[in-house]
Amino acid sequence: MHPSPPNTHATREELEDRERATLAAYAQFSADSLGRAHGEEPSDFRTHYQRDRDRIIHSRAFRRLEYKTQVFLNGSGDELRTRLTHTMEVAAIARNIARALRLNEDLTEAIALAHDLGHPPFGHKGEETLNELMADHGGFEHNNQSLRVVEQLEQKYPRYPGLNLTWEVREGLMKHHTGVRAPGRTADFAANQPSLEAQVANLADEVAYYSHDLDDGLDKGLLDETRLFNEVEIWRHNAERVRHEFPDLHDESRRYFIIRCIIDDQVKDVIACSHERIRQSGIASADAARLHTTRLIGYSDERRLRNLELRKYLYTNLYYHPEVHEPHKRAMRMLEALFRRYLEFPSEIEPAFQRRIEQDGLRRAVCDFLASMTDRYVMRRFVELNAG
Repeated sequence: MHPSPPNTHATREELEDRERATLAAYAQFSADSLGRAHGEEPSDFRTHYQRDRDRIIHSRAFRRLEYKTQVFLNGSGDELRTRLTHTMEVAAIARNIARALRLNEDLTEAIALAHDLGHPPFGHKGEETLNELMADHGGFEHNNQSLRVVEQLEQKYPRYPGLNLTWEVREGLMKHHTGVRAPGRTADFAANQPSLEAQVANLADEVAYYSHDLDDGLDKGLLDETRLFNEVEIWRHNAERVRHEFPDLHDESRRYFIIRCIIDDQVKDVIACSHERIRQSGIASADAARLHTTRLIGYSDERRLRNLELRKYLYTNLYYHPEVHEPHKRAMRMLEALFRRYLEFPSEIEPAFQRRIEQDGLRRAVCDFLASMTDRYVMRRFVELNAG
């Protein structure tokens, strides 16, 4: 008689035990999750946050990110970043920081992957447009919309709306966190901050978009290396370093490696600074981090000032460059025209959003519909309606 073969996969309980053995005391452990709004049996072989990550990746809202603007309108160039590639880059940076700080990588990754699910078409200009159109009806903000997507708008499961993600992932989507606005927390716990994992995901977003917007701006020829060298300390420092170590690199490789060094320096600074802040705080649990008066994940003061210099340069020379700004202005007019059209003819919006009119009101249903659209879908619908 042959003995039964051993288990060939780790169970959820074993994965949870592994977290206890390897993560820091201030990490958010999967086994300590506050759970989901709608009760369901846990997975046999995934932790709660691994399951959340998978649900996010399989959502329709996640797939639509491929055709939503990062900086340049979708379709402007095959190698330019979209909202989806940006999201994947954020998740990679966030995991690296979380791993170094012995935080929960799966929770951090899930928050990073979901952080832009509520972003409308046409990037931040699309967000501004919808916020103006909804000014007297609750406004529009993409972090709130990301939470709305995962709690209500995704319709994938028969027993509940949304994706039924854990409380900790939903908490992490509230970038401007307060205890009052945090979803579903008990009234006797007045958190000052989100989890450390949420703080990491938030900062990774900043690291990714400034560095990679530099890359796209250079690729499109809208940014100039000489001006960057003269006006931006972060660029000058790393350009000199790369030139010293690799004097014969051709232009494309040199630019890529400079930006790679910028990201690497940012990540190292965040890890070192955050580790020291955590040490000095004396926190010994995930909730102690939430109760701390200030955020513990962040840059050094010197790095923060250098980043502000880079941010100012990008706003002046890239985000408001005519080649970026003018197409966005036209896109905003299209978005506003569709908003007015659907208010007048609500039967033209998709059935899933029509069904929300009674519960949420017509304007919010129209806003949800428009926010879900990709850049190219807005353009196509605008052309179709005007052709008719």
